[in-house]
Amino acid sequence: MDTMAMHIANGIVSGPVSAVFAAFAALALAFCVWRARADLDDRLAPMAGLVAAFIFAVQMLNFQVLPGVSGHLLGGTLAVVLVGPWVGALCVSTVLIVQCLLFADGGLTALGLNITNMAVIGTAAGYLLVAGLMRVLPKTPAGVGSTAFVASVIGVVLASQGFVFEYWLGGTTELNMTTIAGTMAGVHTLIGIGEGLIAATTVATVARVRPDLVYALRRFRTAPVVAEPAPVAGGVA
Repeated sequence: MDTMAMHIANGIVSGPVSAVFAAFAALALAFCVWRARADLDDRLAPMAGLVAAFIFAVQMLNFQVLPGVSGHLLGGTLAVVLVGPWVGALCVSTVLIVQCLLFADGGLTALGLNITNMAVIGTAAGYLLVAGLMRVLPKTPAGVGSTAFVASVIGVVLASQGFVFEYWLGGTTELNMTTIAGTMAGVHTLIGIGEGLIAATTVATVARVRPDLVYALRRFRTAPVVAEPAPVAGGVA
């Protein structure tokens, strides 16, 4: 069985289940395109390109987890913090599609599964965690860096469990579900820690130099309180 990334190879999950998740991934990406149009501007568009390039680079580091499946850095939370959930999901999806079509990294029939796990589950979990943490942590480089670290670790583990669920629905090999879930969670916790350190360092650095480029700081900043005008003394003549 060929070893692919977390990035699932062809044949690991049955055809019908893969087809269902391909349809789900297509609908999710269409929704992201619709929502992303409101976010994209002259500042976010070039940042999205840089984020996609960075994710492509870090995903080239692979760590074997199971026969036919290995783990790597995902980059979903990093994308969420810098460019938001909708554009972030599209960045990760673009990387996955290019890797599949040009580098055979991940099976073509499993593309929907991979997009679901890494671009949808990974970024959705990252966004929910970032949204919650940024409401209680300080809106500073250290605060956004800590947020990126925690969200990265949990988001990577949850994305790995997406594969466990898909395998439970239509796995084609003789592997114990408890072993799969435990192995994926354990290995991806370690991968998540590594990803968290990279994401925290990156976003904290950007936040110090150009905080206006960090989506999380713009989206979750506290709105300024506008004072009401004082009444005119003496009333109306």
